[in-house]
Amino acid sequence: MRFRAAIENVNTFCRIIQAIEKLQKKCIIKFSEEVMCIICNSEANEGGIQVWSQIKVDSLFTSYRIQSNASNVITMALSSEALLATLKSASTSSKSAYETEEIVMKLAKKNDQAVLSFEISGVTRQGRKVRVAHDVKIEVMKPTQVAELKEPMCPEPDVHIILPPLQKLRPIVERLRPMSDFLAVRANNNGRLQLSIRTDTVNVDTEWKNCKNTSKASTASQEQEPDEPRDPDELFSVLVSTKSFFKFLNSHVVSTTTIACICRNHCMILYVYVGDLADAGGVLTFYIPGQLVDE
Repeated sequence: MRFRAAIENVNTFCRIIQAIEKLQKKCIIKFSEEVMCIICNSEANEGGIQVWSQIKVDSLFTSYRIQSNASNVITMALSSEALLATLKSASTSSKSAYETEEIVMKLAKKNDQAVLSFEISGVTRQGRKVRVAHDVKIEVMKPTQVAELKEPMCPEPDVHIILPPLQKLRPIVERLRPMSDFLAVRANNNGRLQLSIRTDTVNVDTEWKNCKNTSKASTASQEQEPDEPRDPDELFSVLVSTKSFFKFLNSHVVSTTTIACICRNHCMILYVYVGDLADAGGVLTFYIPGQLVDE
């Protein structure tokens, strides 16, 4: 089993892991020949939120080499907190004493412990060469464990809508969060989006109009035409954990375009694109389950 890559776009990699770390302190990363998948599927997440992400290898890495008996796939569990700390130390935006020139990430073993080793080469302000090494402990997962990883099954969404910039949504949800544990998200196929709080003492609605509706590629089983056309003004709603939705909004650090899909009364699926939608380097997919409580 061998793995080695030079990190070309460390700032983007750092922002992706920053979004993941806000959700869960541990994650699973699956490296293959063409994509890197980041998975958070622990039921320990409050609200049951999951992340299943695919990032194109060539959008982050160069000199990428991987070899394993599992069809050249290596899957590992590791601390997202430790990985983020390492990437921050190498980021060009960090206030370190040296300027990073190269970051090499490779699979290694130290004292019988598997690690993801990072070798950072740089130059100090005085012009001296420096080399810094960081090791992040990992657990290499067995093929049987990997086979148990299952992405959530969801019905065909009722509506797909492009959200306003997450950075603008975040302060709004932050103000709503103390009011209720649950947030109703509604949208229709005519560009209308609502966030609502309903309690015995508070009713709050925040609404956007003229959002852009879009569509995702359907699977073969979902390509059937609906029995009758739907009213584009019909609102579809799902009630989610306010805390989970707020955690998702931490992905504003990486987001350019975010598509929200509502499966009425079941779940909310959010696609956060890394880079421009037309030529994205990858997508972070968040699944937030619906909550079965009265609004």
